[in-house]
Amino acid sequence: QVQLVESGGGLVQAGGSLRLSCAASGSIFRIDTMGWYRQAPGKQRELVAAVTSGGSTNYADSVKGRFTISRDNAKNTVYLEMNSLKPEDTAVYYCNAKPPYNYILRGALDAWGQGTLVTVSS
Repeated sequence: QVQLVESGGGLVQAGGSLRLSCAASGSIFRIDTMGWYRQAPGKQRELVAAVTSGGSTNYADSVKGRFTISRDNAKNTVYLEMNSLKPEDTAVYYCNAKPPYNYILRGALDAWGQGTLVTVSS
């Protein structure tokens, strides 16, 4: 099993910055890609950013140029630095870890954190 614990959420004014952290523990070898998703009230959960074990990243168009995802494999931690925050960024942010393909074939599921609330005021 993989356990994910997020931290760093809070209240920030528009234009401000916030840094989220997600620490993974347990069966770390089951992790391939890690990412951040968010879900606003009444909306579907969406991918914000992801980073592979090799360091490749991708971002949602809405956050490109403002958010940066990074990964510290030694600490088993992924970060999301959020700059120039907008009210529309307000959501619960969830850390996600996807197993390698070999483990998916064996029935492994994504691991999810409990979520951390980010509120951006105007």
